[in-house]
Amino acid sequence: MDKLGVWLIGARGSVATTATVGAAAIRAGAASPQGCVTESPGFPGLVPLTDLVFGGHDITETSLRKRAEQLARAGVIPPDLPGLLASDLDAADAEIRPGHVPGDGGRAAARLIDDIAGFRARHGLSRVVVVNVSSTEPPAGSRPEFERLADLEKRLAAGDDVLPPSSLYAYAAFHAGCGYVEFTPSTGPTLPALTELAAQRGVPYAGRDGKTGETLVKSALAPMFADRALRVRSWSGLNLLGGGDGATLADPAARSSKQLSKDQVVAKVLGGPVEGETHIDYVPDLGEWKTAWDHVTFEGFLGVRMTLQFTWQGCDSALAAPLVLDLARLVARAHEKGRSGVLPELGYFFKSPLGTDEHTLAAQYARLRAFAEELS
Repeated sequence: MDKLGVWLIGARGSVATTATVGAAAIRAGAASPQGCVTESPGFPGLVPLTDLVFGGHDITETSLRKRAEQLARAGVIPPDLPGLLASDLDAADAEIRPGHVPGDGGRAAARLIDDIAGFRARHGLSRVVVVNVSSTEPPAGSRPEFERLADLEKRLAAGDDVLPPSSLYAYAAFHAGCGYVEFTPSTGPTLPALTELAAQRGVPYAGRDGKTGETLVKSALAPMFADRALRVRSWSGLNLLGGGDGATLADPAARSSKQLSKDQVVAKVLGGPVEGETHIDYVPDLGEWKTAWDHVTFEGFLGVRMTLQFTWQGCDSALAAPLVLDLARLVARAHEKGRSGVLPELGYFFKSPLGTDEHTLAAQYARLRAFAEELS
């Protein structure tokens, strides 16, 4: 089976570095694929984790090996791995190109396309999947050129910087003939013009906003209340997080994208709005860790009021990285099988799944398993 290229947007960030280290550690026999859903029984026919080749775009100049050392000191990855995997990390780092900076102009798209195409050619890859794990963007406003591909390309050809970065990367991926995964809550491939481009190029895509922690628990617990005919009266949450993600979400505009993504799950599963919302606070001292505390009020028979509370503490990079590896392999297999456009069957992995309104975790998992069997 051919090797698979994984092109990461935000390639030197915590999630991307953890994914790159993890794949290299598995290849070296220094780690197991724990946390990779596609390594469970019943997911045949995918490119082995040992056959992934990494590259990407980033705007930081910190080397991948240096970033891995920082994550090791923070306890995210075992301390011996950066040294053990130095050659693998250096090889991946050599394939990281400067990312897009807003203001570069619309002609930056050609450079991004060439970067991806060059990576594929250098490694003789039949397929590359682009995965966006960069910082969350504010919601994109509506613009006329977002509606039709011809209008969008006219603006880009004129050098206009009209697309949000995530959408520019999706545009480059589709033009390069690559599948795409929007792992952030950013706009990415959701613009009608990009839907048109994906269909034209015959490439699949999935998203949006990886479901790794508190929302994962919500999508498992909310159906319990619905199935037991217990009325949820309120559901409030507090997220405390540090690291680069926390610093990004300290900006109210970026935070609004994440809050919208996190809060919709309960309403979708329970069939209507529920009092309460999720609050996100940046606490630098937490570093790469995050804590989520949820408070749920509900009532049962005879209107008796009751309460559920839970706390979720985890390392987001370690939770997200195996999902990145899962998604790259699934999208590549779907592409190989001739699928194009949005892949609603991968909604299991996302807070705001594209192409489907299903948010119940068990139903999402059943659909994923059926999809895996179809792909095999």
